[in-house]
Amino acid sequence: MGFGGIGHWVILAIVVLVLFGRGKISEMMGDLGKGVSSFKKGLSEGQEVKPEPPAGQIPPPPAGQATINSETVVDPTKNTPQ
Repeated sequence: MGFGGIGHWVILAIVVLVLFGRGKISEMMGDLGKGVSSFKKGLSEGQEVKPEPPAGQIPPPPAGQATINSETVVDPTKNTPQ
């Protein structure tokens, strides 16, 4: 006895509608759609590639670091966490 007949699917659909109601099912499907779109957006944001500088060229220092002649200056008076 399989679960492939159309009658079984109709009975299952009626039971699900009675248990959850039409509003709750549409709300769950809306939440599922928002989750899928958020997942796709996250994937597309994660695939952004940062351009690398040409070979032999020094990349710029991170923001907030002092430089002299393109070399990072380290301030020994500042306490750095170790």
